[in-house]
Formats: sequence, structure tokens, C-alpha cells
Amino acid sequence: MFVRDGYEATTMRAIADKLDYTATAIYHHFRSKEELMLELATTDFRALAAAFGQIGGIEDPIERLRRVGEAYVDFALAHPMQYQLMFMTPHPVMTVKGITRGDPSQDAYAFLRRIWEEAIAAGRVRPEYTDAEELAQMCWSSLHGLLSLHIVKHNATQHGEQWIAWRDAGKTARRMSEALVRGLTR
Repeated sequence: MFVRDGYEATTMRAIADKLDYTATAIYHHFRSKEELMLELATTDFRALAAAFGQIGGIEDPIERLRRVGEAYVDFALAHPMQYQLMFMTPHPVMTVKGITRGDPSQDAYAFLRRIWEEAIAAGRVRPEYTDAEELAQMCWSSLHGLLSLHIVKHNATQHGEQWIAWRDAGKTARRMSEALVRGLTR
């Protein structure tokens, strides 16, 4: 239901109706919509970390950066509603259950930051860029901006808004990721 209809349309009552339960029965499992959405987001954060984890065996940090960019783009475009919940839905600070912040095996952002640390240590980053945290933020936020606009504006374009002639999001995001990696590394 959430994947099809989005955050706003997903209510505890709608879920109960869909499952032929009473709303009270749903509240025995989740105290609120926010708790349910947190559970969904936790699952999605784990899926993104797992996608990044498949790249961990690549020895060259620059190639790992390229592949992380591709995995991030693939995840966002394959799961736009989940991506929206994870990164674009206003909610209180999330305490994602079972995921340790800063652990690269569980935290996708920490995984990206560690690759930048390794690239800097290997002398593969241009000398004016020495802060792995800054590099991770630059790459993450750049791709996030493009993907978020695509996810939000894609529906508007489908319904007649032609303000911007949007290009293929996957191709554009991959090119952006490659441009970032090339521009920041040597």
C-alpha cells in the first residue's frame, strides 16, 4: 500500500481495511503510523546498506566509489517511494532499529565516507580535497538532489507539467556520479 500510494495515503485505518482487520488490531503491532513507517524505513536502510556491501570486495577505492554511485542510483529509481520515506519525508529524528550509525557494514553513509578515507590515504584524491566527510556529503547530496527532483517531478511531468524537459534520470545520475568522481580524484 505504501509503495503504491505513498506516505500521506498510508493510514492505520487504510491498512486495517486492506487486511480486513480492525484499526485496533493494527495498533497491537504498531503504536502509531510513525512507528510503522520507521519499521519500513529500517528495512529499506538495511537494503541500501546490503547493496553497498556487495561492493565492499572491490579493492580499488575509486572503482568502489563509481559502483556505490551506481548502486545508490539503482536503489532510488527502483524504489522511489521507499527512497522518499528514507530521505525526503519529514519526521522526527529516526532511531533506526538494529542499525549502528557509523558502522560501514550497516550504515550506507559511513560506507561511502570510509571509501573516501581510503582514497585519500591511497593518494587517489586531488590534494585540495582532504576531508572525507566533506567529500561524502558532496557526492551524496549531489546525487540525492537529482534523484529527489526526478522522483517528485516525474509525476508532475506525467500529468502535463513540461517546465523542464527531464532527461533519463538513471543516465543523468550515473553521468553526474562519474563527473564527481573524476573531478575529485586523480
